[in-house]
Amino acid sequence: MEGSRGCGCGEGSSRDGRAPDWLSQRPVRRAGTRGVAAWVDALLAARPFGGDAELLATAERVWWGLGRADWLEAFAAHPRIGDRGRGTTDWARREQAGADGAAEATLAALADGNRAYEARFGHVFLISATGKTAEEMLGALRDRLTNDPATELRVAAEEQAKITRLRLDTLAAS
Repeated sequence: MEGSRGCGCGEGSSRDGRAPDWLSQRPVRRAGTRGVAAWVDALLAARPFGGDAELLATAERVWWGLGRADWLEAFAAHPRIGDRGRGTTDWARREQAGADGAAEATLAALADGNRAYEARFGHVFLISATGKTAEEMLGALRDRLTNDPATELRVAAEEQAKITRLRLDTLAAS
């Protein structure tokens, strides 16, 4: 749900716990948003939010009401774990900071694992990377390669929900 990017999100919530003005009251520019359009549209339609808790609950409820195609659209907005190349967002760079300074062998194994994962499941490997080392991410990638496709889709959707929750928490606190 990278859709929170590019939505005029520079302003946070008010000090009294009300939902952030940037989301609840202001027009949101759809141009530049990345990720799942249905999720973004549903959040915009649900405005105004009574507080951050309502925003977070709505974001979660909407996410789990979406289907496979919407989830895959959201997954496609994410860079590969360990990839610092073009298209990597500031969000992703901060979240994947645990890969900074990783041994070349670990980064190469992540790249190989990403390719194997995508060949097996048809989408990018998603993990809520905040606070994880490159080795931990690689271990999770290897473990999840043993999942069947239906199970892995659900696990990836759970990871996407965690990522979105962290991002919305960060935006609300700013």
